[in-house]
Amino acid sequence: MVRPFSKESLTMRDAAQRSIPKRLVISYILDWIMIVGIALIGYGFYKTDPTRHPFSLTDETISFPYRDKDTVSTAVLVVVSLVVPAAFIVIGALLLIPGSAAAGTPSRSQLWLYKIWEWNAGWLGLGLSVAGTFMATMGLKSLYGKPRPDLLARCNPDLSRIAEFTVGGLGGKVTGAPRLVSWEICQNQAYELAVDGFASFPSGHSSFAFAGLTYLSLWLCSKLSIGFPYLAHSPFGLDLRAQKRDSIRMQGAAPPVYMVIVAFVPIAVAFFFSASRWFDFRHHGFDIIFGSVMGIVFAWVAFHLYHLPIMRGAGWAWAARSHNHAFFKGVGLPSYVGANDWSAVDDKHVTVDSGQPEVDIERGERDLAE
Repeated sequence: MVRPFSKESLTMRDAAQRSIPKRLVISYILDWIMIVGIALIGYGFYKTDPTRHPFSLTDETISFPYRDKDTVSTAVLVVVSLVVPAAFIVIGALLLIPGSAAAGTPSRSQLWLYKIWEWNAGWLGLGLSVAGTFMATMGLKSLYGKPRPDLLARCNPDLSRIAEFTVGGLGGKVTGAPRLVSWEICQNQAYELAVDGFASFPSGHSSFAFAGLTYLSLWLCSKLSIGFPYLAHSPFGLDLRAQKRDSIRMQGAAPPVYMVIVAFVPIAVAFFFSASRWFDFRHHGFDIIFGSVMGIVFAWVAFHLYHLPIMRGAGWAWAARSHNHAFFKGVGLPSYVGANDWSAVDDKHVTVDSGQPEVDIERGERDLAE
C-alpha cells in the first residue's frame, strides 16, 4: 500500500520538533571562536609598531595642524558602529521574527527557536563584518606606515639635524629637489607620532563605521522588506503582447519613502564619521575612500553569507548547516544544507512542496529490490 509522501513539506515547525545535534552546535561555537580570533589578530596588528615611511619637511600634504580631540572619538565609533547594530538585531529578532512570514501558528518553543536563530545569524554576520574589517585595517596600517596629514605638527622636527637624518631625495644637490628624512628627526617621539602619526592608510574610522552601519542598513532592508520592486520572472521571457499592461505593473510597488530613509540613516551616519576624518586632518582623501569601500565590501559579504538576498518576501536568515556538513562539504555537493540535520523531518522522508503526486520512496525502493 502506498503511504502519503510529499516531496518537501519541510517547515521550521518540523525543525523545532527535532533536537539540535551537538556537532552542529559545536560548529557554530567554532564560528564564533574564529570571529573572535580574527578580531584578536587585528588587535595584535594594532599593538604592532607601524612601518615609519620617510617624509619631506616641505611636503604640504602632511603640514596640516594637529588637533588634540577627534570629532568622533574611538569610543563613540565603537558604540554607534557595533553596539547599536547589535542592539537593533536583538530587538528585531524579538519583535519582528517570525512576523507575518511564520508558517502556521508556532508554539512558544518553536517561536523562540525562530527568534534565537535569527539573533545568532544576525550577530554572526555583524561580527564577521566588523572583525574582518578591523583585522584588515590594522594590518594595512602597520604594513604601509603612511604619514598622516598632521605629521609635521606632531613631529616638531629638529631643523639643526636635517643632514644627519636625510635618507633620500636630491635636496642639497639639485636646486628645488626634496630631501627625505627619517622619523628620528622628530623631537616629539611619543605615541601620537611614533605609532599614530604613521597610521593614515586606510582610515580605521571609515572602514569600521561602514562595516557595522552598512551591515545594519542591509539587515533593516531585509527585515522591513525595503527594496526595489522586481518581477519574479524576467519580463523579456514573457509574451508581453498577450499580457495586459497592468498585469506587469501590479507585481510590485515602491516602499514608503520614510522606510527608505530609516534604512539609510546608518549609511548617512557612516558618511559623517568618515568625513570627520578629513576635516580633523587625520587622513588623506584616498585613505578615507579606501577604508569606506573596504568596510562596505566586508559588510556586503558578511550579510549575504547569513541572510537571503534583499527581495520580496526574503527577510529570513539562511538555515543552519546540516549535521553531516557542519564543518565542511564534499566537492560537487551543491550546499551545506542536507537531509539529515535538525531541520529535516526524516532522513528517508525529507519533503519538498512540489505539487507532484505523493509517492512512498521507501516502499518504491523495496518494490524495485523485489
